[in-house]
Amino acid sequence: MKIIKLFLIIFILINFSQSKSDVKSEELKNKILKNIRCLICQGQSVYDSESDFALSIKLIVEKKINDGLSEKQIYEFLREKYGEWILYDPELSKNTYILWLLPLLLFLFGGAIVYMNLIIKKK
Repeated sequence: MKIIKLFLIIFILINFSQSKSDVKSEELKNKILKNIRCLICQGQSVYDSESDFALSIKLIVEKKINDGLSEKQIYEFLREKYGEWILYDPELSKNTYILWLLPLLLFLFGGAIVYMNLIIKKK
């Protein structure tokens, strides 16, 4: 009876420790898939899409995580294979300056217009 209890305890501990790593890898997988754009269903993430492309990317990401690659390495792999456009959050580079600076410039320009209108209306 003691042996059965010992095996039961070991079995529970092994399953508990594996489930923690499974949960972490599943969270990482979901985080990555939410940041990847589906090339077929434009405007939709791979996480939300059910296209053949999205299903294949989901399998690739899962395989890369199981191979031990980090989030950054997986993004780099996908960027090299499909281009910068596949990522919703591209890195700051000479090709993406306008993407990162345009919202800031529009905000400043709009703020200047509002400020000027407030000053003119007060006079």
